Amino acid sequence: MSPALPRHLDPAPPPGPLPARAAFPSSAPHLSLNGDWRFHLAPDPAHVPDAFWSETFDDTAWDLLPVPSHWQLHGYGAPVYTNIRYPFPVDPPYVPQENPTGCYRYGFRPPEPWPDPDRSVLRFEGVDSFFTVWLNGTEVGSAGGSRLPSEFAVGHLLRPGTENVLAVQVHQWSAGSYLEDQDTWWLSGVFREVSLHTRPAGAVTDYRVHAGYTSATGEGVLCVEVDADAVDARVRVPELGVDVPAGERVTVPRVEPWSAELPRLYEGSLTAAGTVVPLRIGFRTVRIDGHVFTVNGRPVKLHGVNRHEFHPDRGRALTARDMLDDVVLMKRHHINAVRTSHYPPHPYFLDLCDEYGLYVIDECDLETHGFILEAGWRGNPSDDPAWEAACLDRARRMVERDKNRPSVVIWSLGNEAGKGRNLHAMRAWISGRDASRPVHYSGDVECSDIYSQTYREHAGVEHIGTGGEHPEKPYLMCEYAHAMGNGPGGLAEYQRLFETHERLMGGLVWEWNDQSLRTRDPLSGQEFFGYGGDFGEEIHDGNYIADGLLLPDRTPTPGLLELKAVIQPLRLTIVPRSGTVTVRSTLRFADTSALRFLYDVVTDHGVVDSGPLDVPVIPAGGEATCALPAIAPTGRETWLTVRAVLAAANRWAPAGHEVAFGQARVAEGAPPQEPEAAARHSRRPPAAEGLSTDRHPTGQVAFGEGTFDVHTGRLRSLGGTELDGPVLDIWRAMTDNDREPGAELRGSEAARTWRQRGLDRMRHRTDQVQADDTALTVRGRLAPASEQFGLAATYHWSAVPGGLRLRLTAAPDGPWPTDMPLPRFGVRLAVPAGWSLVRWFGLGPGESYPDSRAAVRVGRWEHTVDALQFPYTFPQENGHRSEVRWAELMPPDGSAGGIRFEGRPHLGFTARRWTTEDLDAARHPHELVARDRVHVHLDLAQHGLGSASCGPDTLPAHRLTAAPMDFTVVLRAIP
Repeated sequence: MSPALPRHLDPAPPPGPLPARAAFPSSAPHLSLNGDWRFHLAPDPAHVPDAFWSETFDDTAWDLLPVPSHWQLHGYGAPVYTNIRYPFPVDPPYVPQENPTGCYRYGFRPPEPWPDPDRSVLRFEGVDSFFTVWLNGTEVGSAGGSRLPSEFAVGHLLRPGTENVLAVQVHQWSAGSYLEDQDTWWLSGVFREVSLHTRPAGAVTDYRVHAGYTSATGEGVLCVEVDADAVDARVRVPELGVDVPAGERVTVPRVEPWSAELPRLYEGSLTAAGTVVPLRIGFRTVRIDGHVFTVNGRPVKLHGVNRHEFHPDRGRALTARDMLDDVVLMKRHHINAVRTSHYPPHPYFLDLCDEYGLYVIDECDLETHGFILEAGWRGNPSDDPAWEAACLDRARRMVERDKNRPSVVIWSLGNEAGKGRNLHAMRAWISGRDASRPVHYSGDVECSDIYSQTYREHAGVEHIGTGGEHPEKPYLMCEYAHAMGNGPGGLAEYQRLFETHERLMGGLVWEWNDQSLRTRDPLSGQEFFGYGGDFGEEIHDGNYIADGLLLPDRTPTPGLLELKAVIQPLRLTIVPRSGTVTVRSTLRFADTSALRFLYDVVTDHGVVDSGPLDVPVIPAGGEATCALPAIAPTGRETWLTVRAVLAAANRWAPAGHEVAFGQARVAEGAPPQEPEAAARHSRRPPAAEGLSTDRHPTGQVAFGEGTFDVHTGRLRSLGGTELDGPVLDIWRAMTDNDREPGAELRGSEAARTWRQRGLDRMRHRTDQVQADDTALTVRGRLAPASEQFGLAATYHWSAVPGGLRLRLTAAPDGPWPTDMPLPRFGVRLAVPAGWSLVRWFGLGPGESYPDSRAAVRVGRWEHTVDALQFPYTFPQENGHRSEVRWAELMPPDGSAGGIRFEGRPHLGFTARRWTTEDLDAARHPHELVARDRVHVHLDLAQHGLGSASCGPDTLPAHRLTAAPMDFTVVLRAIP
């Protein structure tokens, strides 16, 4: 440590903490020190109360703060969110003089007897960002590395059976802050557990499990090494008949290996000096064979997520329940891998990954992303010798803590830290310490056993899959499919590439959780989830933190449901002509014995038949073709759905939980009949005419079941109920993938022109309203102010029994901007607010878009208008239902009235209590106020979603090109 710098500003690790070791429970006495601590926040180190660590210091006037917690989430200061930029001047290792400093005090009484008190250890699981510890008025030591444990020997100071005073000083900013620029909230304090342990003489202080598996023979090889101080340590695994001294190598003839699909753990114990350390042993071997990543000799694809530790009320101070909720949700949605972005997680999370089965990329507490804003990453600690010890210290503490985890299959040096000598030093140390796991780093392929990238476009991934770019290494998308707002689109296309090319390991979606924090509107008091800028930050990156597959409260988003469907472990192909279904397994280790198969026959009346389906047990990677039941004719469009569900409850889902589905149409049904004879009896003008107020003094004309405005040609009522529209509409509230979120220039290049060229401010012009015996025709133009281009549109209205048929034709008119697609093409209208119950026959039950529709299926569905919405943290286009044959809006109480929309053949359907303009203007869901109408969109097509908030734009196949359009829909009044 340099004597010229205060301790918290020295890049080198401070003296005091004990050597890093594995995290494990023990029968030796321990005492939790969690609880309410006395707390005082000083504005900077200079204003820390004098000698607050003294035993006699009077802290009765201080507040109480729970430990673990972040002080900003309890009213002390405010959280700050930045993605890349440091929220302080960049001048390493210096930090602002205005450096909030938390002062903690806690009294505790170790019980008597407290064996070997002189061998007691104080353990902190995580403190952000640098802290110093005193016990009973004597300094114990200091530590940094916020997301890593630190232990201190306190036996010479501890007083069992009487009051002890623990004091901790925490600096919000330190030299270590330059290594923790991790695209998350800057939050401070003692945010993980604090505990006191005793290490009896001769007991195990540290150990290392070697548990390899040989796939060719089924043998397991076990060796448990212990530290030199352990006396007469023995390893016992009763199920395997193992009872040997520690350090002895044992070959077990047949073991069940550990994998994410079958997370087999053998319970054992490690004993020494009367203490017992429980063992959970998973036999597995991770290896890169050529350019293929394998587990237990079999190629494995990672269907994963990047996971920050997060809770909307507690930040990174998670409970055991929070972590279990994450793991259960991952398993239910077929996620098999987690990258612990961008730091080692709470150790209990890894316990759960071992137990439930998740492959873990354990990532070091290192990111220096802010230096990318400097020319050539100038000043980057990753390449500065003064920071080498700090980088190595973080790598060492991660590996030593987590080395015994079967779930940890890859070590990661960190994230977005550029290139440099210190990364190479970390790689060398990790590989020397543990050659059984590959090392990963996406910023420098020379530091990594895996070629890893973020957000590569589909074509680039295919190029790599076929042998391009570092062909000797497997390829991993350590971040892809940026799950910000409505999206990501294009998941199915990525998955097809992963499954086609053996070199492609798969990918990890960014990210698991939307990290917005729960807060309240200061004016209305309404609760909402806040993002960057909602807490008065000086600089911030807006809602770029709202980019998860879960909402902040862990509600699954449509994006997570889409991911589940795309990566489902069974592919079900129904062939109606042959009356068969083929079930192909993409599992690597598990068979289908835990599943049962069901079928449903679906029409617009709902499920009309269902039952079990006889499918044999399919081995991992196998397939089977089975006969389908005979399906009775329905005379209607008919679909067959085959589902695989859990036959019995397991630890992560109940019986009946759906694992996979497939669907196919088995009968088309008769086309709708609309006899012209009925139309001729409808009310209309007697002969062709141009409509005017001279001939229609009320300003309206009756036609069929409707009345129309003679000036605009708009439908004003249907079946006697007042309506407004429909009119041509091409605008949608921009999604996070359309616009430019945060402070950076991102978003869709195509969509970026939408606002620039005025698609959000289109104006309607009516050129002609004309009627004859068979039709009412409206011609007009839709165009933005200040532009010459637009859309020429013709509305062709005709009468049908009980309603009207609209055929809308439109085409670009004028110099349409090159390569500018349409956001959507359809019509919008407004109906009475009381029509709030929605029924439809089409894709559902959730929303879908051209490049995000794997999770939906054809069926008859019912929702309220409110339930059609999805409350993305930042309001945007949502709630679209695709391939709708018909949809009905009606009063929820069953009273008379309503409207039915019928596609010819299909339409897209959206209904909301606010306008698109309202949705586009809102920045939080609580800002949306219900209007006195339900606003309906009927679409011929929508532009795809893509993932351009950080990644590729919408694929060409899902672009909505501006071209001549022809859209037909029928509107009928419901009596």
